[in-house]
This record gives sequence, structure tokens and C-alpha cells, in this order.
Amino acid sequence: MNLNKEYSIKLVTAEKAVEVVKSCDWIDYGWCTGTPEALDRALAARLINLHDVKIRGGVLLKAPEIFKITNPEEHFTWNSWHMSGIERKAISQGFAFYAPIRYSELPRYYRDSKDPLDVAMLRVGPMDENGYFNFGPSASHMEAVCNKAKVVIVEVNKNMPLCLGGKAGGEKIHISKIDYIVEGDNGELAELGSSKPQDIDEIVAKLIVEEIPNGACLQLGIGGMPNAVGSLIAKSDLKNLGVHTEMYVDAFVDIALEGKIDGSCKNIDKFKQTYAFGAGTKKLYDYLNNNEACLSAPVDYTNDVRVISALDNFISINNAVDVDLFGQVNAESSGVKHISGAGGQLDFVLGAYLSNGGKSFICCSSTYKTRDGQVRSRIMPTLNTGSVVTDTRTNTQYLVTEYGKVNLKGLTTWQRAEAIISIAHPDFREELIKEAEKMQIWRRSNKR
Repeated sequence: MNLNKEYSIKLVTAEKAVEVVKSCDWIDYGWCTGTPEALDRALAARLINLHDVKIRGGVLLKAPEIFKITNPEEHFTWNSWHMSGIERKAISQGFAFYAPIRYSELPRYYRDSKDPLDVAMLRVGPMDENGYFNFGPSASHMEAVCNKAKVVIVEVNKNMPLCLGGKAGGEKIHISKIDYIVEGDNGELAELGSSKPQDIDEIVAKLIVEEIPNGACLQLGIGGMPNAVGSLIAKSDLKNLGVHTEMYVDAFVDIALEGKIDGSCKNIDKFKQTYAFGAGTKKLYDYLNNNEACLSAPVDYTNDVRVISALDNFISINNAVDVDLFGQVNAESSGVKHISGAGGQLDFVLGAYLSNGGKSFICCSSTYKTRDGQVRSRIMPTLNTGSVVTDTRTNTQYLVTEYGKVNLKGLTTWQRAEAIISIAHPDFREELIKEAEKMQIWRRSNKR
């Protein structure tokens, strides 16, 4: 069939498309920048007549309209693979829940799970001359989602960056696999701004950057400290850097525009900046658009420990909420209060250490302030009740605060306690030593 004719046959209004959604259905809402908007508005209007609809998505950059209906918990649940601040607020309203999973496992989950997927609705770029719609900066697990869904609805947005893929594929969908096409209002992609690095962030960044060799391959997590590292790299004398990351952030654009990234030392995907999804400012979206230096790929490729470890001098840099004296890292919750998700942090921690010359860094400030102004230590004797272990003690390599960096690999429990306490805030060190003594992980001969 002629592509344009097929397009016109499948083209419907958003209101018509969402009529396929029924009570008790499982729906997929795409991912990050691929979250639909016109379809979202239409479904919000329809949801008030439905019940027990289960919707999956994640990394929301703006609150969807379905979140704004009256008594949303009576009509649907939001099931997030990785939560943004918008989704955290929805937890307290009683209709949002987190689905714990290693991000790299998502495509396989959709391929192998017996759980149903009735409708997938996601935002894409315009159809090309060969009948393909690009997923934009959200290849992630979208191909697996579309292959699993009984009904696939795409919402076209002309402002979606064209994000080029590679041998792994997974960056686009053909019209033959689509049931309905909706033309959206072509709004600009929502932006994810980054906070300006604080003094502590810059101190931590310096400690990490001095460990990065020329030709290293970088992965940066989201947050102030990884961004501070990126800013410092952009101003450094480092050269011939590569990128292989889960999330593409603005810091990579800054480093690339300074001429520090060429990918010439990468063992695989040479000269390419490989990523599973991207979110940031318009600068980032413009940079990714039709850029042959960037490679959009499925997350089971970008986050595959075997792929990561095949890249020499792999440098992984991620955040933590808190850490205990055993070296367990929590990057997901504050006690039982959920914050984000497992994401791919563990994949990169494992892969970086397996890489020839690779290093994994977990960074955090030594303290934080509570809402009432109290200063608390992020380094704790044991994690708070309910806090999630994102990286087990056996996997943590470098831990960095503004008071220094320590390599925990191979250290016994007393050596770990000594090393971790040495980078805690001085005001909390004596207290931590007393707790370490109680837990019998402190030797009398240890430094005080």
C-alpha cells in the first residue's frame, strides 16, 4: 500500500484513538520526552468513565492531564519504571507506585512477561520517506513496548528531534506496526533544567576529574554533582573522550562543544556518543537532532554490563542519597519515602569495574539539611529502615564526598569503616566511630 494512503487511513483524532481503552486495561505511556500530550488530554476526559486502568511510564518532565482528574485513584494507577519529582508527589496522592527493576531489563520484561499490554501510546517524530517514525531521544525500551502491545497509537510531534540509531536498531517504528496515528499540537519538548553546581559539587568534581585519563569513556548520572563533573571536564585539558551512557544530559553537549569528545578511543561504536534516552534543555535536543556523532540505542544495549565492560577506561559517575559504614549505597529512597528508582546505576557500577582501566564513582555531599534546618550526615552507621540498597557493599568502588575519595574494593569491614568515616563530615566522625565499635567493625588501632 502507498505510505501516504496508509497514513491517511490510520490518521484519527486523539479522542477517537483513546476509545480503544477499556476499564481494567494495561496502558503504556511511553517514556520521558516520548510521553504523549494530545492523547493524554483525550484519555483524561475518558478516564472519568473508566475504572482500574493501569498505566506504565516514567521520568515525567511535566504533569500529565490524567493526574489532574478528580479522584484519580478511583480510575487508574500510575506505575513508574523510574520516578521524577512529579511522580513522587503522585505517590502521596495514592495513585502512583514504583516498579522496581534494573533499567537494562525493561526490554526483556516486555518481550517475555505474560503480563498484558493492551494499548501503547507514545509521542514520535514525523514519518520519513520510508514509513518510519522516530522515537526521538527516548529509544530506551520503546521497540519492545510496541512489539508487545495489542494496539499501538503514535502521536506525531514535528519538534521531536531525529535521533539516529545504529546496528542495534530500536530507534524507530514502521507504519505497518502502528494501528492509529494522531497529529499532536507540536508543542516544544519539556525541558529538564540542571541546578547550578554548588561549592561542594565542584570540590567533589575536582576529586573525580583528576582520576579520568585521556581517551576515557564517560557515563554521567543525573544531578548536580555529575553535572559539575561534566562542567569541569569541559574546562579541562582532557581529550579524545567517548560517551556511552544511559541518560544523555546537557553536560555532554558542553563537553562535546569544547572539542573534548571524539570517541576515537572507543572499542565499540567508535566515534559515536551512545545513549538510551536524553532529557535536558533545548540546547540538548537541538544537538541530538540528526547528529551522526550521536547513537540512540535500546537500554538493553547501552546498559548491558558486557557492553560497558568491553569499553576500555570506562568512567561511571553517579549520585547517592546516603551510604552506610559497610559501603552499601542507597540512591533511591529516604527511608520508606521513594525518590527515584534503581535505573542503571548498578549496571554501570558493575560494568565500569570490569572495564580495562575502568572506575566507578559514587558521589554525595557529606551532609544535608532537613526542612527544619538540622544538619544530618549522609554517611550513616547503617541505612535507615526502609532505605533501598541500590549498590551492594561488594560492588561499590570509589566513594567521594567533599572531604576526599576512597576506594573500597578489597577492604575488610574495619578498613571500610575507617575509609568511609575519613570522608564523613568531621562533626559526625566520633559518633560514627562509636557506632562502628558497637557493630564490631572498628579496631582499637584504627586512626581517630
